[in-house]
Amino acid sequence: MREDDATTGPPATATGHAGTTPGAAGSAPLPEGPAYVEDVATAFTSAMDLASRRLGGMVLDASDEFFAAKENLLEPSAPVFDPDAYGDRGKIMDGWESRRRRTDGVDTATLRLGVAGTISAVIVDTTHFRGNAPAACWLEGCVSERDAPDETTHWFPLLDTTPLQPHTAQQLHVATNDRVTHVRLGIVPDGGVARLRVLGHPLVDLHLAADPHGRLDLAAAINGGRAVGCSDEFFSSPHNLIMVGDSRDMSDGWETRRRRGPGEDWAILELAATGVIDRIELDTTHFKGNYPDRCIVEGIHAPGADVGGLVGTGGGATDHGWVELVAESPMQPHARHAYAVRVTEPVSHLRLRVLPDGGVARLRAYGTVDDDGWLRHGLAHLDLADADRARADLLRCCGSTAWAGQMTARRPFGSRDELLRQADEVWTSLSTDDHLQAFAAHPRIGERSAARWSSQEQAGVDDSDQATRDALIEANHAYEDRFGHVFLICATGKSADQILVELRRRLDNDPAEELTVAADEQRQITHLRLDKLLRDGRTG
Repeated sequence: MREDDATTGPPATATGHAGTTPGAAGSAPLPEGPAYVEDVATAFTSAMDLASRRLGGMVLDASDEFFAAKENLLEPSAPVFDPDAYGDRGKIMDGWESRRRRTDGVDTATLRLGVAGTISAVIVDTTHFRGNAPAACWLEGCVSERDAPDETTHWFPLLDTTPLQPHTAQQLHVATNDRVTHVRLGIVPDGGVARLRVLGHPLVDLHLAADPHGRLDLAAAINGGRAVGCSDEFFSSPHNLIMVGDSRDMSDGWETRRRRGPGEDWAILELAATGVIDRIELDTTHFKGNYPDRCIVEGIHAPGADVGGLVGTGGGATDHGWVELVAESPMQPHARHAYAVRVTEPVSHLRLRVLPDGGVARLRAYGTVDDDGWLRHGLAHLDLADADRARADLLRCCGSTAWAGQMTARRPFGSRDELLRQADEVWTSLSTDDHLQAFAAHPRIGERSAARWSSQEQAGVDDSDQATRDALIEANHAYEDRFGHVFLICATGKSADQILVELRRRLDNDPAEELTVAADEQRQITHLRLDKLLRDGRTG
């Protein structure tokens, strides 16, 4: 609510305003849609509103909300203005509005994203706030396992202080590419914001999203799936196909215009990770007189491919490498359709073809992530994690703080091969003291360890007899007396007897030679653990 500035006027439109500080971009009208916002530059975008209420977004706190409640920031509908609506605190406004600040400082609102991910832009909408809009805004992000961040939370900048225009929905591009779970909006120094949209791409932990058998909906937006292209979205967007929950009404699906000539319509979805799909569900709920007559679902294994190379002509199953997962099938109005998929090869994208046109409410693609999918998923988390989290994960792979620090600074790696190459390059550049620090992070061969990875690597020792164990203990002590550091060997796949033979053989090495041998063993162990980090996540 507002005590003054109750000016009426038309809805906000783009003004072409651009901020003068880094991170600012042109303004744009706020498009409709509860979870996705269309980019001003293109007719189609895969950016999702990560703070959408439908996904679980929530405004946790605000420094002041005297005139209008903080919860209004995430209202899915466009802001409205009633010139005759007043309350005991003044003009009722559809947005978040703080009182006039008479001291130094700024007002802030803290939001928990519905889905953790990377942010590409925010829309700060001041529609209907004319004489009471903030002069500027900024945005911070954090990664917190708690529902609400506390005083120990490390916040990092996402958007520098950027001028705002009144009565305008302004799209501001975010230059950083860090994964975030929460954001904090600052308005300088006070005022009102009608809506906030946080545009980006989900990056969730698929290990937690999957069921105990590793199965999940690979297309779901909440898991990281996204619509990347379509032939037509005249009535509604293909983004709705993969939204959470059942569709609310006919607008909450993908519907094309009526086709008056030959051909068909299609939508392409990029899966959350490459995987093998065993079941596809198509839902035409609410589409009664405008459902497709028939459908086809195809898949392709083309991770990272540009949508332009995937479009094809909408022809046969082999068009541009597409493989038929669901053969041409009749569709029914206002109904759910389930299809068993027999193809056992992994796919990265789906193409839904509707013949000749019409509307589909939801598409679900159940399956399991394949090995390559886990590697890519893990690499994305490593590349986009905040520096502290990445450094901690890398230290589990190699106990040298210098190695973990340099590797953290070299991100993003982009591929597993580049990750391993950089790991070797950094390792070979380090000093002897750095190598010894990494060696010291390992338990002795044969010792019980609380670390799961160490226990797995030494599994061959667990099956040995007591005499072999005693011999390993004795040889370990002899080794440490001679070389001054723990005996290091890449033990994966080796029996206790094999390890003991190698330990005794290396006792004859001179110290300089043995240091080189041990360093190479650490290099091999690091490779194995990096693979485990990518595949298993942060559970080691």
